[in-house]
Amino acid sequence: MAQITIDGETYEVGDGLTILEALDQLGVLMNEVELPHYCWHPKLSVDGSCRLCQVEIEGVPKLQIACNTPVRDGMVIHTKSERVEQARRGVMELLLLNHPLDCPICDQAGECKLQDYAFDYGVKHARTDLPRRPAKKGFELGPTIVFDQERCILCRRCVRFCREVSQTGELGVFQRGERSLLETFPGAELDNPYSMNVADICPVGALTTKDFRFKVRVWFLDDVPSICNQCGRGCNINASRSNNRVYRFVPRRNDAVNQTWICDHGRMSYKGLTEGRCTEARVGSRRVNYDEAVSTAGDRLRSAIDAKRPIVVVASPFASNEDLFVLQRLIGDLGCEPGTFAIERGDSDALLIRADKCPNAEGARALGFLESDAAVGEAAIALVLGRVAPERLVNVETQVQLVSHEADISVSADVVLPVRSHAEYLGSFTNFERRAQRFSPFLEPCFEAWSFGDALTEIARAAKVLGWEQPFDVIRVSRELAQAVPAFAGLDLESLPAEGAPLR
Repeated sequence: MAQITIDGETYEVGDGLTILEALDQLGVLMNEVELPHYCWHPKLSVDGSCRLCQVEIEGVPKLQIACNTPVRDGMVIHTKSERVEQARRGVMELLLLNHPLDCPICDQAGECKLQDYAFDYGVKHARTDLPRRPAKKGFELGPTIVFDQERCILCRRCVRFCREVSQTGELGVFQRGERSLLETFPGAELDNPYSMNVADICPVGALTTKDFRFKVRVWFLDDVPSICNQCGRGCNINASRSNNRVYRFVPRRNDAVNQTWICDHGRMSYKGLTEGRCTEARVGSRRVNYDEAVSTAGDRLRSAIDAKRPIVVVASPFASNEDLFVLQRLIGDLGCEPGTFAIERGDSDALLIRADKCPNAEGARALGFLESDAAVGEAAIALVLGRVAPERLVNVETQVQLVSHEADISVSADVVLPVRSHAEYLGSFTNFERRAQRFSPFLEPCFEAWSFGDALTEIARAAKVLGWEQPFDVIRVSRELAQAVPAFAGLDLESLPAEGAPLR
């Protein structure tokens, strides 16, 4: 460990780190310590091209760039001295020679570092009357990204991302000196499963996504932390919403799960949250109100209990840990066979994308559900959460299905209850590495829909199952889960840290 002093404050940091790495690990970068930078990114190699992160180090005659200067014990660093401030003004003046300050019409306005730094460190008037160099405008680099070349400051973050993270290498800087321009390689286009991340890491308005471009100003949005539910990775995201509408998903940093990235498929999954929803309860082919559907499901469950006929349960790896705990408790009270669940599978890669396309398969396993896609056998009634293959229920007389989307409704369903998607209620998933992570609601459905836990509780109450008098409360249930299941000890929703925590 090394002790360093920055602007009069002493910190203990890992030896061998650069100054910016050390501040990032301490969590003080751009908080307690304002050290502006463009080209440096915590998950990319050091480039050292923007020169904005220069600092003054006692005993060193020249200013040093913090992104490529290792810390050493006893180092005394100044980030606010007049020499440093003057250097930043000089860097900003050079960057603004060709970058237009067209913030009112730029889609990056409101979350642009150059906009912020131009205000903090820029000069009021340019000292040159030469025209800016001509460059491409609104040029499509591929199916997902639009490039405004005149705004590019050549930080090369996108180039390093394509080489080091996606490892596809579509981008490069061509020509030299003042003629340098960012381009795709001849015959190539920016088209890889992670291409939209370059818009996230671009510190200016040069790279924007076709999907979000000019949709809404970012100051009208608020970001809600959540979890992507498209595979077993459980990437951390922020859902940007306004007026009960989601406009985008962007990755949220979690070094233990997805670092700072997300795949394009997961990013675009926000569109499926509201499309094709199941909006009305049904009994047979008849559309009914929610209470009638719950009452019908409860009556049929009661009949099966009284007749001592088999009851089966099909769980969903898209349901939260809390929902599945409620379902497991109901299975115990009904005395039926252990519930099963099936996993959807697809493509995978070595970076983030998992073959298992379910966010909570590990949670289902930890709670005692059995993985199986076999037929469930003869039964009087089946309680089904989410999608199910029709051939699994061929010998079931009555099927009660809790589902969020029309496409998932089984043709053999006798009672259908609309439920909320994970965007609409509070809960937690357990990813493939057995890390429990909390997600928060960021939408409110415009039709009557309950969470899985709510609907199961009300069905049990309607069936007059003993011990189900209390209404569903997700915070209380999460505490009960943490007490009842050793793997979840101490991991209730109120105790889970923002980055999640591994099961015990």
